[in-house]
Amino acid sequence: MINEPPVGVVGLGLMGSSIVAALLLAGHSVKAIAPLASEAAEAPGRIEGQLRQCREAGLVGALPPYLGMLTVSEDYAALAGCQLVIECVIERPEIKASVYAKITAVVAADCIVGSNTSAIPISELQKHIDTPARFLGIHWAEPAFMTRFLEITCGEQTDPVFAERVFRLAHRWGKEPTLLRKDIRGFITNRLMYAVYREIFSQIETGHATAEDVDKAFRYDAGSWMTLMGIFRRMDYLGLKDFNAILPRLFPQLSNSTEVPEIMQRMVREGARGVHNDHGLYPYEPGEGQQWDDAFARFNREIHQLAAEYSAGKVKAYLQ
Repeated sequence: MINEPPVGVVGLGLMGSSIVAALLLAGHSVKAIAPLASEAAEAPGRIEGQLRQCREAGLVGALPPYLGMLTVSEDYAALAGCQLVIECVIERPEIKASVYAKITAVVAADCIVGSNTSAIPISELQKHIDTPARFLGIHWAEPAFMTRFLEITCGEQTDPVFAERVFRLAHRWGKEPTLLRKDIRGFITNRLMYAVYREIFSQIETGHATAEDVDKAFRYDAGSWMTLMGIFRRMDYLGLKDFNAILPRLFPQLSNSTEVPEIMQRMVREGARGVHNDHGLYPYEPGEGQQWDDAFARFNREIHQLAAEYSAGKVKAYLQ
C-alpha cells in the first residue's frame, strides 16, 4: 500500500511512536511532530525498534523503505499537505488546545484532525478547533502496529462524512474499527475496562480475592476466548437462557463505588509506574519490568497472528 497520502502525528511518546509505526506499515509517509526535544531525539530509534518487531513477526519486509517515509521535526509547518493529522500528546485540554492551534495554522481547511485521547470527551476538545466539524477521536491501543483495535468517535459537531472517511481508511491500516457516532465519556473500550477495574479493586479491598486471584481468573477464563469472540458472541455461545436468572441476582452485588480506590491512591503517592520503574501493584526485582516489556512484545507478535487467523471475516468463511 505504498504511496498512501501523508499523515501527520503530533506527539512522539510511546503511543505516538507506535501510531507512526502502524501508519508506515500501511504505506503512508508520516510527518511526525515532536513537541518535546527529547521526543525528537528518542522517537526514531523507538520506531525502528517497533518496525523490527513487525519484521520479526513477518508483517514487514526490509526496514529502510519504511524509515525513509518518516520525517521527524519540531516544526509544525512540516504538516502542510497532510490530509489527516493525529494528536497524541498529554491528556491536558489546555496543551491539546495549543497543539490544535498550531496544526490548523498550517494545514488545509478540509484536513481531518483526530485525537488519540482516551479520557477527554471529543465534544469538549473540538471546541478548541476552528472547524469543529472535521475533528474526531481516533483511539488506538498499544501497540498500535500490532493490535486490530481502533475506535473512531464523533463529537457533537463532527460531520459524519469525516468519520466515515477515517473508518474506511482504518480498514486499509489492517484494523477492525468501531465507529461511535455519539460522544460518551470513556468511549466504548474504556467504559468496559473501567467497569472491570472498579470491580477488581472492590474484590481486593473487601478481602474477597487477591490480585493474583483476580489476574488468574481473568487470564484463564476471559483470556481463553476473547481473541476469537467478543462479549455478546460469547453469550450466544453459552446459550443465553441462564443469564436471565443470573443477572438479577448478581448485578445488585457488583460495586458501584465512585471513589478512586485507596490502593491506586497509594500507588500514585509512591510514584509507582509499574513495569516502567519496577514499582507497582506487584513487586518487581530491578530490571524485571523490562523483562515483562520484552515478553509483551513477543506475545503481541503471536496474538497478532492468532487474531488475523480468527478475524471476523475468516471465521464466517469457516462456517460456510
